[in-house]
Amino acid sequence: MDFLLAGLAACGACLFTNPLEVVKTRMQLQGELRGRGSYRLHYRNAFHATYTIWKVDGLAALQKGLLPALLYQFGMNGIRLGSYSLLERSGYTSTQGRNSGVKSIVSGALAGVAGAFLASPIYLVKTHLQAQSTIAVGHQYQHQGTFHALMGIYRRHGIVGLWRGASAAVPRVIVGSAAQLSTFSATKQFTNDLQVFKPDSWLVSLTSGMVSSIFVVFAMTPFDVISTRLYNQPVDHQGKGVFYRGYLDCFTKTVRKEGLHGLYKGTGASYFRVGPHTILSLFFWEELRKFYRK
Repeated sequence: MDFLLAGLAACGACLFTNPLEVVKTRMQLQGELRGRGSYRLHYRNAFHATYTIWKVDGLAALQKGLLPALLYQFGMNGIRLGSYSLLERSGYTSTQGRNSGVKSIVSGALAGVAGAFLASPIYLVKTHLQAQSTIAVGHQYQHQGTFHALMGIYRRHGIVGLWRGASAAVPRVIVGSAAQLSTFSATKQFTNDLQVFKPDSWLVSLTSGMVSSIFVVFAMTPFDVISTRLYNQPVDHQGKGVFYRGYLDCFTKTVRKEGLHGLYKGTGASYFRVGPHTILSLFFWEELRKFYRK
């Protein structure tokens, strides 16, 4: 039940935030491996990108990749939040009944590893579909849908090809999960200690999610940019990346060609996506758990 509630909470958040994930993906791929000022800026900011996608490809384009996004959220966050819930209830995140910052960070990181690795093929397909656009930024795959993409990748590159990019997904989720769950638990405890709201009020969950979202965005954005680029890069006939050999190669090339700014491309779009998703998913998760306990 812990895993089911966590997966449902993440899917509920995804329905609202997937358009922002499309915007974030496009902005992270824009000007890939090119210096500032040397490429056409199709998307100036998150709001301009949303308007441009709507104008060029239609309103439905803002929900591109919704099916794999929902499957990914149910699988990855179902495992991640469900595991953390079990660890929390078993007392592994606390010391003498009080939340422990170190234990929460470690528990959040460990909970994210399994979910990120197992759901990696779905994230791969989601990234490919969300990058497909009339305005080409990044490599353009021509998938016709989720299952067409999965079968096409499997036929060309085998089971290993489906897990291409997993080396970037794991550190991305480790950092994001550790920052998210530790700050959520700490803020929830702090808010309850101050008795700002009534015990078990939904405002405690909402406030904790809002604080957590800020830490998640700044901690995870560089890892998210690298992850998006590794997943979306073209591959040769052997299934090896054309642009990057791996995680460190992507990091060094991005910094060398684009500067540190390149690692924070789409930060505004990232917050508009990760912020609401963090707030909604943690809020839904906490409220569903309370409802189930009652």
